[in-house]
Amino acid sequence: MYQFSGKLKTFSLALIVLGVIGIAFSFYSGSQTTIEDAKHAIEAASNDGHGGSHGDAIEAPHNADSSKVDNNASGVHHGEGSVDTTMSGHGAHDDDSHAEHVLHQLQNRPWSAFYVALFFSLGLTLLVLTFYAIQRVAQVGWSVVILRVMEAITGNLLPVSILMAIVIIASVMHLNHLFPWMAEGTFDPSSENYDPIVDGKSWWINSTGFLVRSIIYLILWNAYRFFIRKNSIKEDTANDGNKTYKKNYNASVIFLFVFMITESMMSWDWIMGLDPHWFSTLFGWYVLSTLLVSALTVIAFFTIYLRSKNALPGVNDSHIHDLAKFMFGFSVFWTYLWFAQFMLIWYADIPEETTYYVARFTEYKLPFLGMVIMNFAFPVLLLINSDFKSKPWFVFIGGVVILAGHYIDIFIMVMPSTVGAQWFFGIPEISALLFFIGLIIYTTLSSFAKANPVPKGNPFLAESEHFHYYNIEHSGEDSGDHH
Repeated sequence: MYQFSGKLKTFSLALIVLGVIGIAFSFYSGSQTTIEDAKHAIEAASNDGHGGSHGDAIEAPHNADSSKVDNNASGVHHGEGSVDTTMSGHGAHDDDSHAEHVLHQLQNRPWSAFYVALFFSLGLTLLVLTFYAIQRVAQVGWSVVILRVMEAITGNLLPVSILMAIVIIASVMHLNHLFPWMAEGTFDPSSENYDPIVDGKSWWINSTGFLVRSIIYLILWNAYRFFIRKNSIKEDTANDGNKTYKKNYNASVIFLFVFMITESMMSWDWIMGLDPHWFSTLFGWYVLSTLLVSALTVIAFFTIYLRSKNALPGVNDSHIHDLAKFMFGFSVFWTYLWFAQFMLIWYADIPEETTYYVARFTEYKLPFLGMVIMNFAFPVLLLINSDFKSKPWFVFIGGVVILAGHYIDIFIMVMPSTVGAQWFFGIPEISALLFFIGLIIYTTLSSFAKANPVPKGNPFLAESEHFHYYNIEHSGEDSGDHH
């Protein structure tokens, strides 16, 4: 049995505490932002029409960039560099409503920073659970010795689900302005904020449906995780002619069916809902691909660490090689979807679709293009070599870049719609990352320490323990270990 070391436990808790302090400070700073700060930001921006670098808008709102102030506004904007990405159906607005909108962007930043890290953590944990279910349904042999690693990572699902539920409820209660379609008057034809485009989608985009669907997603995912974890441990000692194994197989089949429906719906609600005018039929798959690559990378990280602590006796370099192969393959898959979505929208040139990319090219050019390099060029160059994929330190370096790149991908999905030009990578973003990194380390290793690291009841265990590629030189292993 693995023992969660005191030093690592203290380290993970320290990350959580530091994250909580930073998040609390960010929310406090955001709450102190006033309409006067927003007007100062607009005024300063008007005197700096040439553009400029992004500053910390909440901590220094007077340094805001003029041409980038209002890209998430609720009205039609005129002037170079002004891009309306979200609620352009509201019509032109006056200075006061513009200032109020910029104030909402400033106040949104701590919420958005937390939401980006929360969605990333929840999403990759969910995809670890899905990858685990795929292994059971496909009755895969090679991965059995790392099933308990995947189970342990999914221990993070419950706490991040609770946090997501809190954020969703807070949004419905108008405690933030993340989802512009929740603004007052959006569905009221007599209101100056009436948005006929969003109103046309009201059969799906409405607060009640949004809240109910979100809670259902979270309950279904956690129900499967609770069931499969309990029965996976039970499988070790069941000795019932594989009845428990078959029950777990059936549950995994049902979960995958539910997942394929709820993942797309979740992507529409939680991410596409931030840009209610915009739509893409590829979006559910695109979100899935970015979360799946991240999930595989996290599995590889914990596997490499636990193997280095001799907590995974059956894992060899071939298992690491296969994980890296999945990281490589799904990085290419992500790139295919990214390009397919971009190319189709660029070619069709429909205003409702192109605004999504115009906003990102205008305001987020460096992270937008940088993450394409990090998520495609870097993994391809680093992991295309078969030998490199079996080197844990090589996989670790590649994985750090991949995780950073896909975090930025989520950042690019969320920030332009919620804070517009008021983005920066500062205390809110770093604090949220520290909190969720500490949380996943703590929950994963705590969960791993509570069960036998080897799933002894799995009928494919022997195949997994003997798994190896003939052309991989297994460091630290005798030739007798290869079969």
